[in-house]
Amino acid sequence: MFKPFKVDISDQIIKDIYDKVKKYPWHEMPNDGGWEYGTNLDYMKEISKYWASEFDWRKHEREINKFPNFIVKVDDIDIHFVHEKGSGSKPMPLLISHGWPGTIVEFLHIIEKLAHPERFGGKEEDAFDVIAPSLPGFGFSGRPPRPIGPRKMADIFNNLMTKKLGYKNYLAQGGDWGGAITTWLGYDHSETCNAIHINIFTMRHPDGPQTKEEKDWETKFKKDQLMQEGYRTQQATKPQTLSYGMMDSPVGVAAWIIEKFYFWSDLKNNDIESIYSKDTLLANIMVYIVTKTFNSASWIYYGRREEGGRFLPKDFHRIETPTAAALFPAEMLEWPPRSYAERMYNIKRWTKMPKGGHFAALEQPDLLVDDIRAFARTLR
Repeated sequence: MFKPFKVDISDQIIKDIYDKVKKYPWHEMPNDGGWEYGTNLDYMKEISKYWASEFDWRKHEREINKFPNFIVKVDDIDIHFVHEKGSGSKPMPLLISHGWPGTIVEFLHIIEKLAHPERFGGKEEDAFDVIAPSLPGFGFSGRPPRPIGPRKMADIFNNLMTKKLGYKNYLAQGGDWGGAITTWLGYDHSETCNAIHINIFTMRHPDGPQTKEEKDWETKFKKDQLMQEGYRTQQATKPQTLSYGMMDSPVGVAAWIIEKFYFWSDLKNNDIESIYSKDTLLANIMVYIVTKTFNSASWIYYGRREEGGRFLPKDFHRIETPTAAALFPAEMLEWPPRSYAERMYNIKRWTKMPKGGHFAALEQPDLLVDDIRAFARTLR
């Protein structure tokens, strides 16, 4: 039904990428820009020099390939996923979904902790069967014939879990687009997705905010997002136009993605490498480049717009699937008051984290893992 998969990018593809990085035509930037105009020029030159001379893609291939990887056709799309079976006799099935501009690289450092807690000082009874797919159109998954949004991806992932892997029930977790997908799993597939854990609040109640606190949050949210809207608008309206420049420019793809990791993360002293190493940043970026999926990955924004945007349906019913919310303080999509969330979700766990931002699995992996485990104990 599904076939084993191994990441094995040809030497020629890797050489071509490195050659393009070396030959990139650096151009004029504002002298006083820092990061305010976008990705910092000095940092891009620094990481590009490292990329072309020291970065070892093969090391990261090995990190991905140490887990069992598979490809299976779901709804006529080849879906790539890691399937690490957990320790003990009754590991709980756990679907973890990444977003944009992430990849399964985000999860490489937490998969083993989730599947085999006893190896890290934990208890075997907390183990999960971890299923970590590449979103349709992202990385090593195939692309849909046209843009699809997170609701359709939730259908695909539910089919992966139930029809392809044979699980009767499972826990779903997600951040970024994974949070939207996880929300739709709880909404549309509650008969099989028996609980959800989200570290982002992407959806909106069709009735909008009700209390003064909720209305104040919405006003602040819209103001905070003004300087974030550029990429989002482009990818939701004309992703194809953007792709022509990106498909032949590894440095362009890197700059587009690194900007998000800089502005969406809980950095110390505004230093991106206080959280991420160059290797981590480049491994994630390289997945987009070696698979030529920068274009099709951006389609999810177009697909979400077609599905109705952030809002749940007008005939909305509250998501009664038990829900855990992990609130990281530097999340760029600020969480609403709990009262708003509880009108949408059946909130069973509400954790205010001491640190961390948008990319929780990379920034604060232990905090995220511990919170997922604690929530899962209430379900076993």
